[in-house]
This record gives sequence, structure tokens and C-alpha cells, in this order.
Amino acid sequence: MQDDDIPRRALAPHEEDDRDQEGIMALVIAEHPIQLTLSELARQMVGVEAAFGESDRIERGVRELVGTGLLHRCGDTIRPSRAALRFNHLFFDRDSEES
Repeated sequence: MQDDDIPRRALAPHEEDDRDQEGIMALVIAEHPIQLTLSELARQMVGVEAAFGESDRIERGVRELVGTGLLHRCGDTIRPSRAALRFNHLFFDRDSEES
């Protein structure tokens, strides 16, 4: 049986927001120390020809992450906070250092 045959449950709005924010954080941390602009972030996540709703999701996610202190935004530039980088180091990067 192929994966395409498996019915998928529709995500609740808060689940979509969480998924978007997870993707935003993953990309911003992966690109660090490069600082992305909001339009660059949106282009990388949803493509150049994305509909307004798609890029709006990214803007909304950035706004929420800035509000929680995980991202900093200066004008159109976005970068991860020190707290986000430290968390990433403690929980995800530590294994790569031990190898």
C-alpha cells in the first residue's frame, strides 16, 4: 500500500501554526549566522509564486516567535535569539560534537 492511499487527518489551526513555527525556527537556525529577511524566509519556505495566504502564514509565525522571544526582528531582518540558539545547541547539536 502506498502512502498516498492513507487518508490524512486535517490539521487544526493551532497545529498548522505550530508546524509553520517549527519550520521557521529550523530554517533560521540552520542559516545562522546569516540573517534572512522576511521575504527571503517566505520564499524559501513557500516558494516564489506563493499565494498571499501562504506568505501570511510565515509572517504570522515570525510575529508569534518574536513575541515569545525565540526570534529577533530588526526591520525586515530576522535572526534567532540567544535563547533559541542555546536550546538548539543543548538538545540538537550536542550529539554532533561528541562524535
